[in-house]
Amino acid sequence: MLIAAAVCPCPPLLVPEVAAGAAPELDGLRSACAEAVRALAAARPERLIVVGPAEPARRGPHAQGAAGSFRGFGVEVDVRLGTPAAEAVSGGDGAEGRPSPSLPSSLAVGAWLLEHAGWDPAVPVEGLGVGEPLEGERCIEVGRELAGRAERVALLVMGDGSACRTLKAPGYLDERAAAFDAGVARALAAADTGALAALDEELAYELKAAGRAPLQVLAGAGAGARLKGELRYDEAPYGVGYFVASWSS
Repeated sequence: MLIAAAVCPCPPLLVPEVAAGAAPELDGLRSACAEAVRALAAARPERLIVVGPAEPARRGPHAQGAAGSFRGFGVEVDVRLGTPAAEAVSGGDGAEGRPSPSLPSSLAVGAWLLEHAGWDPAVPVEGLGVGEPLEGERCIEVGRELAGRAERVALLVMGDGSACRTLKAPGYLDERAAAFDAGVARALAAADTGALAALDEELAYELKAAGRAPLQVLAGAGAGARLKGELRYDEAPYGVGYFVASWSS
């Protein structure tokens, strides 16, 4: 049963080393994410599942300890899902004995958030990479299955809103983007699973909203759980909608 959830965006810029000189611009977002993760820990889940968008080769389940890396962004930052990187056992075929990263970028950001929020490694963590094409009904089914994994399940849902909020946004300006993001924000604030389940898949695709499928997985997991929502962050730096929310009993 789902007893708590946190929603965070997943830009690699959340990692200060990746953001470099622009890092202070997202300090407020990082703080909100840390608070949301700490709220998850306070719920005392038996299992945490990190859900985020993934490219085809990295979709599907990822076990605790799976490796992720931000070296592709020019920084020497490695992470492990649910396990501090410093405690990871070396091996694999990566450079200098590092294991080859398997986590999609969104789950790597989630792993970084867990590590820097001081997640208790005694609480099992697993990941799930979902594809943008995953139909809403299937997302709901996946969420229900995840919620049934244990009596006390928590989700860390990684995903961005629209990427079309300004002229300089990755998807350029689309007048529909603000209303789409406002609807997501309302749903997160109210823990409204019905509203998340009803997100328009085609519109989300056109607005480059990478969080649509993970949010609908959350809708399936939270249906009937009667959780309360709290919206911690709702802004669009760089023209991309970023939300941070907490759901708890």
